[in-house]
Amino acid sequence: MSVNIKKIGVLTSGGDSPGMNAAIRAVVRTCAFHNIECTGIYRGYQGMIEGDFKEMGPRSVNNIINKGGTILKSARSKEFMTPEGRKKAYDNLVKHKIDAFVVIGGNGSFTGGLLFNKEYGFPVIGIPGTIDNDIYGTSHTLGYDTALNTVVDVIDKIRDTASSHNRLFFVEVMGRDAGHIALNAGIGAGAEEILIPEEDMGLDRLLESLRKSKASGKSSSIVVIAEGDKIGKSAFELKDYVDQNMPEYDVRVSILGHMQRGGSPSCFDRVLASRLGVKAVETLLEGNSNYMVGLIRDEVVLTPLENAVKGKTHVDKELIRVSDIVSI
Repeated sequence: MSVNIKKIGVLTSGGDSPGMNAAIRAVVRTCAFHNIECTGIYRGYQGMIEGDFKEMGPRSVNNIINKGGTILKSARSKEFMTPEGRKKAYDNLVKHKIDAFVVIGGNGSFTGGLLFNKEYGFPVIGIPGTIDNDIYGTSHTLGYDTALNTVVDVIDKIRDTASSHNRLFFVEVMGRDAGHIALNAGIGAGAEEILIPEEDMGLDRLLESLRKSKASGKSSSIVVIAEGDKIGKSAFELKDYVDQNMPEYDVRVSILGHMQRGGSPSCFDRVLASRLGVKAVETLLEGNSNYMVGLIRDEVVLTPLENAVKGKTHVDKELIRVSDIVSI
């Protein structure tokens, strides 16, 4: 164990995701286990700039493993993007005798940690927290599994109405740059078609697919759309296109929005958060920095933060093939 680290800070940054609280809990209690102090930094990097700190012990994280969101709050800080803002943050960390910090968030949060480390040599470890599952170096990010279950549950309910009224529903889910939620939830909910940023199927193929569904005897259909899909500016634009070209369909649109972020984390996310939180603290205590902790083949691994930020995730092509087969 490194004798240089006596106090570790923990913060959540960017969009919230289920499992963040479980990760905070794991970080705090791992610090206590190793007789290290822990400080909670509220409102992400903005709280670091403003000195919004609170000492945390094992009992301060009671009964949060089951809660969505983040007890430390989250914010996006424009001030931290400036050298002056980062200097204020550094001064506050020194003032409170914090020797290293764990940041739970996504690419933007990790980029801030990398830049801070480059300027001040301050030890930092990242824990991937985003429902989009779009961070390189881990098969699962915190909140992804919970979001999938939420989306599937909602689509199951939408299908009841679609079947009752012989309707076509376009269901838009989160995924601006990655289609992991749409692809997996679409298969899990039995969608007739799935539109993701990685696969530009085009409007003509969409119409062809819908016509085949109609001809095969399907009286209703569900099309799951990642918000970053390229074939239309929005789900409403796709609805208008289908209305014009297939008037026999009664088309509706459901935008699931921020409900996908909320809710009690799944067991998988709680366990993952616990594993990553323990590894993050112990990695710092071993004298390592500038890594993200992640899950690969059910093993907790380290990925250089720079690689996590610059690397790209890819959807499973086999899942796309499976989707085409089972939606016939």
